Amino acid sequence: MTDGVARIERVVATPAALELIAEIRAEHGPLLFHQSGGCCDGSSPMCYPIGEFRIGDGDILLGEVDGTPVYIGRAQGEAWAHTQLILDVVPGRGGMFSLDNGRERRFLTRSRVFTDAERDQLARP
Repeated sequence: MTDGVARIERVVATPAALELIAEIRAEHGPLLFHQSGGCCDGSSPMCYPIGEFRIGDGDILLGEVDGTPVYIGRAQGEAWAHTQLILDVVPGRGGMFSLDNGRERRFLTRSRVFTDAERDQLARP
């Protein structure tokens, strides 16, 4: 909270996602997410050990969930700037290179459109 106003987060996680993050972190150590742009694994949030995915100049940090940084490609981030990304978990297989693969649960990105007031708050420095 800043000046009595709750901070608007660009990315949040459901309890199920936080549980799976904790499970994977216990096995692999510190993690990061990269919101895929739709290549090989569709548009799934990909989970990697820190240091095993190279963040480039074209990536931006959306925020953190439970201490885990979440990145997205700049162009995709600009296209989704009007939405809050919500990391969730559903049954299924994760992306081929993502650490949720083989667990019969996978991360999924949901979203909701920011309200006008939230967009105004996000635009303030």
